[in-house]
Amino acid sequence: MADETDLHVGKRLRRRRRLLGMTQQDLASQVGVRFQQIQKYECGANRITSSRLYELSRALSVSVQYFFDGIPAADAPDAANDAEHMEGDILSQKETLELVRAYYRLGERPRRRLLELAKALEGDQSSHGAA
Repeated sequence: MADETDLHVGKRLRRRRRLLGMTQQDLASQVGVRFQQIQKYECGANRITSSRLYELSRALSVSVQYFFDGIPAADAPDAANDAEHMEGDILSQKETLELVRAYYRLGERPRRRLLELAKALEGDQSSHGAA
C-alpha cells in the first residue's frame, strides 16, 4: 500500500513531466529505466530512491525539494490541506497545462500584458458580482 508521501511525490512527478510535454518513455530513457517504472513511481506503487529522485529532478529541471513542496506539516490545519488538494486538482487538468505551455511560449512583454489582462478581468468579475 502506498504511503501518502509516495503518492504526493508521484503526483508531483507526473505533473512536472506533463507540464514539460514529456512521455513516460522520454523520462524513462533519460534516467535509465523502463516506462513501466515511471508509471509505478507516478502512482506511488514503487518508492523512489534518493539517487533516482536526484536523477529525475535533473531530467525534469527542478530541485529535489520540488517533489515535496505542498506536503502539509503534521500540525497544519485541515483548511490548508483542502487548499493544497484543490490546487493540485487544478494543476492536473489538461486545459491548465495547455494554458501554461502557451503562456511560456510567449515573449516576456506579451506574457506581462496577458497577466495584466487576466488580473483586470478578475477584478471585473468581482465588481459585477457586487452589483
